[in-house]
Amino acid sequence: MIKKVAVFGQTYSVNAEKEISILLTALEKHNVVVFFEENFYKVIKGLGHLTKKYPTFASFHDLNSSFNLFFSLGGDGTILRAITYIRDLNIPILGINTGRLGFLANIQKNAIQESIDLLIAKKYTIQERTLLSIRTSPAVDSFGEFSFALNEITIARENTTSMIGVKTFLDKEYLTNYWSDGLIIATPTGSTGYSLSCNGPVISPNSKNFIITPIAPHNLNARPMVIPDDTFIELEVDSREKSFLISLDSRITSVPKDTKIYIEKSPFTIKSIIPANQSFLTTLRTKLLWGEDTRNGSNI
Repeated sequence: MIKKVAVFGQTYSVNAEKEISILLTALEKHNVVVFFEENFYKVIKGLGHLTKKYPTFASFHDLNSSFNLFFSLGGDGTILRAITYIRDLNIPILGINTGRLGFLANIQKNAIQESIDLLIAKKYTIQERTLLSIRTSPAVDSFGEFSFALNEITIARENTTSMIGVKTFLDKEYLTNYWSDGLIIATPTGSTGYSLSCNGPVISPNSKNFIITPIAPHNLNARPMVIPDDTFIELEVDSREKSFLISLDSRITSVPKDTKIYIEKSPFTIKSIIPANQSFLTTLRTKLLWGEDTRNGSNI
């Protein structure tokens, strides 16, 4: 039973007045208590998008197991930001897409009411999505308690046109030294993100794998590699510059080039809600235009 939900959006989502109204009307029809993220609430309230006062939350510490659902209003980037509020609380998340492509935020604007009705009727599944955790030697303070990523962890060059070398070890065994612009370690969720744009494979979200994808590799035989998600990954970077970049989804920091990186599966997962009118394959066909061929007929 859905009794209490959290709603989060970023400032560029404030133009989604119609979608906010549809969501609130659908939830309140079923007597669901709605909490807004504090900063988002201030913006949309200031624009006159709300007709009544709502309770708010400001951080991870304001949420708990009493919340049945977390709504992310925006695009995939909004969901990546939203997980920093959820972390290991096991609150299922549902993304309403007011952005662009949207693989994670897969509920379209015209399907909000239908999707809420399906949730209330318990016609949905929960898909657990694996995350990556990172630690470094010496320790990097920039990420602090946000040392995890849902899509990918990326190592990239900084302030140079020269390649970097990323020496890679899997479970203590040497794999290779990727000479490239950088290296992406992606989850199945992240397989449709940055990794995909670098020719990485698409992997089903429930697969037990990670992907290693080089960015513009100088070695033409360097190809993306799929590995088990229980693999322990160690990276060492060789760069002409004194530092390089590490990004965790949309969070990025610069570190000294002698920094060693250790990546493994996070001890917690993110629960993604999939209403009965949605599926990963449907999203692929819609977003990547798979099957857009007249030979496939009109029923695809």
